[in-house]
Amino acid sequence: MATEPAGIKAVEGDLPSFRLDGRLAVITGSSEGMGREFALAYSRAGAEVVLASRNREKLLGVQSSIQAIGGKAHVIPADVSNNSDIHALANGVSGIVKDRDVSLVLVNCAGFAFTKPALDVTEQDWDQVLDIHGRGTFFCSQLIGRLMIERGYGKIINLSSTWSTSTDMGKSVYGFAKAGVSYLTAALSTEWAPLGVRVNALAPTATLTDNTSRNFRENQDRAQRLLSRIKLGRFAQPSDMVGAAIFLASPASDFVTGHTLYVDGGWRANS
Repeated sequence: MATEPAGIKAVEGDLPSFRLDGRLAVITGSSEGMGREFALAYSRAGAEVVLASRNREKLLGVQSSIQAIGGKAHVIPADVSNNSDIHALANGVSGIVKDRDVSLVLVNCAGFAFTKPALDVTEQDWDQVLDIHGRGTFFCSQLIGRLMIERGYGKIINLSSTWSTSTDMGKSVYGFAKAGVSYLTAALSTEWAPLGVRVNALAPTATLTDNTSRNFRENQDRAQRLLSRIKLGRFAQPSDMVGAAIFLASPASDFVTGHTLYVDGGWRANS
């Protein structure tokens, strides 16, 4: 009788679940844009969410929207460029999950687009971009990752970008930061996979948030040039990122870690 090679086992059963019931999703940058979209989508998929950003009033508005669809959301204002705020966020999450059988998900979505010629970049610009995209992503992952490790399971989803592997005028500092996010994703996955924590990144192409849409209206030549690099012929909407974000947070991706998933309309293949 033929036997399977070591490490291979046929498994039959139900299809993998994309539901998020029994999960608490901590989403930074969730007052607007993609972060807000993820919070609402995760709630619809069954997750309880923690909303974090600098703007308490906007967070309360997102919380009200989640409650209106029958979801549950906690508000913890936090500036992820400030380590004391990250500690407060982690302590708040620890209190919410104490004595509860719940799986943790962290989405490091706080950030902002930045385009500026390298010769014009100031030290303040550099610090602001790297503090939010680099420092914030690392220390949120470290502190909330510890809570996941205590439980033996967790999902971290970092926001990278197509700019992590492609170049354009004015994108040196932003691309540097996002390349660092993708590297950090792979490095943390190596350390934490044996401890049950999966770490992946989501890399969107140019996405029509309020800020990006305003910038494109002000510089239509640049907008058309970027659009020409997207094979599907349109810019992304925040809703285009939801399927991938749910997949990476759900049990369906339990054998995926250290990966940067490009949701880019074919941008990277066309670069």
